[in-house]
Amino acid sequence: MQAIRYELIKTCKQTGARLGRVHTPHGSFDTPAFMPVGTQATVKGMSPDELKEIDAQIILSNTYHLYMRPGNELIKEAGGLHRFMNWDRPILTDSGGFQVFSLSDLRNITEEGVTFKSHIDGSRHLFTPELAMKIQNDLGSDIIMCFDECIPYPCEHDYAKRSVERTTRWAERCKKAHMNPEKQALFGIVQGGVYEDLRVLSAKEIVALDFPGYAIGGLSVGEPAQDMYRMLECTVPHLPEDKPRYLMGVGSPDYLIEGAIRGIDMFDCVLPTRIGRNGTVMTSRGRIIIRDAKYARDFGPMDPECDCYACRNFSRAYIRHLFKAGEILGLRLATWHNLKFLLDLMKKVRKAIIDDRLADFRDEFFSVYGYNVK
Repeated sequence: MQAIRYELIKTCKQTGARLGRVHTPHGSFDTPAFMPVGTQATVKGMSPDELKEIDAQIILSNTYHLYMRPGNELIKEAGGLHRFMNWDRPILTDSGGFQVFSLSDLRNITEEGVTFKSHIDGSRHLFTPELAMKIQNDLGSDIIMCFDECIPYPCEHDYAKRSVERTTRWAERCKKAHMNPEKQALFGIVQGGVYEDLRVLSAKEIVALDFPGYAIGGLSVGEPAQDMYRMLECTVPHLPEDKPRYLMGVGSPDYLIEGAIRGIDMFDCVLPTRIGRNGTVMTSRGRIIIRDAKYARDFGPMDPECDCYACRNFSRAYIRHLFKAGEILGLRLATWHNLKFLLDLMKKVRKAIIDDRLADFRDEFFSVYGYNVK
């Protein structure tokens, strides 16, 4: 028995984008889906009830950070991540690979795994595929990820090829070490940098291992947008049609829409919460910086077309005041709105798929939001 099941509901005749539903032990979520990121068992600034109010159907938490603090064994003792954070809907945990590799000077890669120093206290740790599985098994998340090697951009072809080969070997070890396949779905991760031949090679090798879902990693790390789209176009055709496809670390509106057009079902990113805490707000007319002086006497909502709690109840002038005064509520309201904006955007994407007009929707959205229409 697989822990999850992907249900394909509709394919957009205009683009080939997929409307689907993923069924998990903690409920189902509609795709294409954006997953808010709750790195340390909380989506910054949001309570579980507030996330439900904006219809977040699934969230993501981070294996590395939870391993470092408070520890996977403590979370297991508490009854698992769902009970620990009081979230009864689906959870996906990443493998921790991206965080480990982002430590750069603090880590060393070998075939066994990655030795690194903690960003918290400098203590030394060895992260292996087996440990990544042990941590995620203890957390009890519905979807878990293989431990992979995330290479930097740019990267030489020879190194990228060795990385792909290592990622495949680590995926084999992850599958062998995974102790709870009937309740937790383990996704394989396709790597390969911006090299088409390596992306195809990686996709074929990872798919041959027969995972219940597949992620595309190592993109949105600094490469031009067109390179990312090119990698999706050469990779997705090699992924099974009856299993979910997840593009890791992507959350800007253009990437979400373009990714859906290219057959992606799941996305995640810290972007909406991070920029919200810094006073940048996504609106139906593009981004605004709510701290700017021009909003000091603007008594309209952040986005006139939004019905989130922040836009229903507070003005730009008030939220700007909160930021200038250092009040926590300002950060929360901007975060709340940005998450609602992206979740609503994905609902519009799903509706456009139903109506067979996703390309038209993209062009209309881009022209208003301020992107160049390709």
